[in-house]
Amino acid sequence: MSRTLWNELRAHRLMGLGFRRQFPIAYIIDFACTNKKLVIEVDGSQHADANTGDEARTRRLERDGWTILRFWNHDVIRDLDNGCQHIVIEAGLAGAT
Repeated sequence: MSRTLWNELRAHRLMGLGFRRQFPIAYIIDFACTNKKLVIEVDGSQHADANTGDEARTRRLERDGWTILRFWNHDVIRDLDNGCQHIVIEAGLAGAT
């Protein structure tokens, strides 16, 4: 369901934030806003397993100054607007017009 979120993020559609898809940092990231050092990961059910390495990835990215937001696929489908609002808040643009 990352395609659904990408439709909201691409071409600076979300409050002018510039996101890149499948962006290589230390790992291949679903979406990254380099100006805000913000990473968005959309996770499927395979990430419910503790052995996926997500915690190690998160620690590494945070150590490098990135903020990581993780959304479950079903949350993106059911409540895309809330997810986008959360991204805007984390990017520090809440209340901007």
